[in-house]
Amino acid sequence: MLFAVMLLSIAACHSDFKIGSFTTNEALYRAGLAEFQRGKWDNAISAFDKLTADLPARDTLLPRSHWYLARAHQQNREWVLAGTSFTRLVESFPDDTLADDAALESARSYKKLWRRPQLDPTYGESADAAYTTLFGLFPSSPLIPQAKLEYAELQEMFAQKNYLSGMYYLRRKAHDSAIIYFKDVVSKYPAAPTSRLAQLRLVDAYKAIHYKDDAADQCAELRRSFPDDAEVRQTCSDVGPPAASTADSTKATPPATGPPTR
Repeated sequence: MLFAVMLLSIAACHSDFKIGSFTTNEALYRAGLAEFQRGKWDNAISAFDKLTADLPARDTLLPRSHWYLARAHQQNREWVLAGTSFTRLVESFPDDTLADDAALESARSYKKLWRRPQLDPTYGESADAAYTTLFGLFPSSPLIPQAKLEYAELQEMFAQKNYLSGMYYLRRKAHDSAIIYFKDVVSKYPAAPTSRLAQLRLVDAYKAIHYKDDAADQCAELRRSFPDDAEVRQTCSDVGPPAASTADSTKATPPATGPPTR
């Protein structure tokens, strides 16, 4: 019984937060910040959402209101709303001290929504755009090293998505389609770990349709990049050097000639 009374008391306190009861933007900002610090995310969202709509463009509280609105959405796991709010801060106040933080948090919010490479990559693409904005607008930000690590993880997910599509077609012997996806991995995400797997599967696809020269070229690249890799040795064990290399090795050395005589 006592527990139920306490819950009702808490609920009553919660309902006392009335946006219209604050007569100035400054008072509403302070109240919204207090609600944020108390973990009352819905109240904080209500306060900062109103402030972002009402504050003049030059008011110093406006970028902070965007920031706390976005952070409250994050705490509510409302990732799209969080990403959108952070992006507005970056776009409206690129010179603010919070702008680089907002760009990174926007990327992280969208990245939360793309959990597996098999899923629709739309939110991954939004995260990619936010990371790219951070790198482009704030190259000297102290957040860059960590952001680059996170961005590499995102690029690996894109690489895995295309690799899985390539494997789908390879298993169905649609080799030309598989090659397109594997080559896309290699060209767009060369630093991703999955790039190595895509190159190996390219060799398998080339061998299956008897593209000997392409297989030889790909194996030559794999041998240069992964000289001690056992899987590379196995996949390329029956693939010789590229035709151009063979031709070069059999060319006769032309005889030396002296200066022309008159």
